[in-house]
Amino acid sequence: MTTTADAPSSPNDTYTSPLAARNASPEMLRLWSPRHKFNTWRRIWLAVAEAQHEVTKDWGSGTGASDGNERAPRASEGNPGDVPGNPPARAGGSLGPLVTAEQVEALRAVVERGITDAEIARATEIERDLRHDVMAHVHCLGESCPEAKAIIHLGCTSQDVVCNADLITIKRSLGIIAHKIDRVVLALGLQSHEHRRTPTLGFTHYQPAQPVTVGRRLAAYAYDLTIVSERVGSNFDELQPRGFRGATGTQASFMALFGNDAGAVKRFEDDALYWERIDAPEPMFQPHELTGQTYPRVVDALILSDLASTAAVLHKIATDIRLLSNRKEIDEPFGSKQIGSSAMPYKRNPMRCERICGLTRFVMNLVGNAYDTAATQWLERTLDDSSNRRLSLPEAFLALDGALDLMHNVASGLIVHEKMVEKNLMLELPFLATENILMEAVKAGGDRQELHERIRVHAQEAGHRVKHLGLDNNLIDLLKADPAFAAVHDRLTGDDLLDPMKYVGRSVEQTERFVAEVVEPLRERYKDELAGAGDTEPRV
Repeated sequence: MTTTADAPSSPNDTYTSPLAARNASPEMLRLWSPRHKFNTWRRIWLAVAEAQHEVTKDWGSGTGASDGNERAPRASEGNPGDVPGNPPARAGGSLGPLVTAEQVEALRAVVERGITDAEIARATEIERDLRHDVMAHVHCLGESCPEAKAIIHLGCTSQDVVCNADLITIKRSLGIIAHKIDRVVLALGLQSHEHRRTPTLGFTHYQPAQPVTVGRRLAAYAYDLTIVSERVGSNFDELQPRGFRGATGTQASFMALFGNDAGAVKRFEDDALYWERIDAPEPMFQPHELTGQTYPRVVDALILSDLASTAAVLHKIATDIRLLSNRKEIDEPFGSKQIGSSAMPYKRNPMRCERICGLTRFVMNLVGNAYDTAATQWLERTLDDSSNRRLSLPEAFLALDGALDLMHNVASGLIVHEKMVEKNLMLELPFLATENILMEAVKAGGDRQELHERIRVHAQEAGHRVKHLGLDNNLIDLLKADPAFAAVHDRLTGDDLLDPMKYVGRSVEQTERFVAEVVEPLRERYKDELAGAGDTEPRV
């Protein structure tokens, strides 16, 4: 049986998540680290203490905790602490602030220095006895700040701390994700502009279809990302804190704490949630109107679904690059010493795109956890969400973060083999040009139905030659030899009916418009970043 004494002495003797070791960025790892979480909890405890001091600092001076307009109707006569609208009686019948200025300053000094490794270890030790992580940290903070020990977590339930802290971390993480989506859009956009006039074979059902341009295809990838970027940005802008609502969301504990003064409770909550006080990344909107013990868990489902949608777009882009790599048309960057296969030295596998597909598939499958959690929150709250959210929330952000870094690396260094693109297109272009050839021959006086049948017969013969004999496509030679098409024989050249640019429609204009309207504003926004260090290689 393994005991504490048998704990591994080396990180190589225990499991380490590949998300931390291989994929996620240092900035995202820091956000979801224990230190960041516990420091955020402490900042919230400090914000609560500061707000409780501000709301009650005039108690005992004759100034009420609330104004007459907000005070609830007087219910009875007697002890002021029992009457709505009056501060509660303190020990011995005296009145005074719930939290003193001295307690706030003592707490601030400890919180602002940041939690130490020794304190984290001490909290872990306390949790072994209490079996409650939040209370373990309450006790640990009290030991580090004995002057404020009596008022830490006053009136709060655990989720007053945990939910608000989680939402701060989620908001910061969404900001990172939104920024990295922009970087990928910009990288793809710049590549799309460079290759906007490079015609390439289009595909539907993974069968040859009307040509597009390489740039137009890349712009389409970037456009898909702008759609999910708007959703991620909307989550960032509109994310609401839980607020301070107590055990079942009714604020009963805070009503009792503030002498049943609803106005005082509201001022306390507004003050404690002030975005700079709780170190939120940007001002957060008003808290949720109604909650149980936690903020509505459907919020997690909405956030993870948008992360999964972003992952789906990245998966599609990476898959397309893998398919085109097989056709020798496009390659992802490949290091000078990179090994494609341990057995086949010649191989140049699209390993970055393969990793993107693996990571994004993981993200797409995590969203089900959030849906299940939202669906199974019994009444005001059940605890089975906690252990699941500890995995599904951070790992969704960490995996998508790594996938976005990989995709930025791929998009920034994408290699387009234009000669192979042209070769593959020209092999199919005779088939794709038949409709235009037919129309030109009809305009020259031919019978549409008769010409259609002759083209069909020649196309079948050419297709047999290509597929069964492995020879070149000779459809144009067959048409040139057919007197029925004599009127257009001189036009069956690369300068006329076989010019691939005649078949790309508005690909160039569409790409240029996207670059002008989306990519150039992004380039201006990130010009300082672009002027700095170049693209970074994936971690492993």
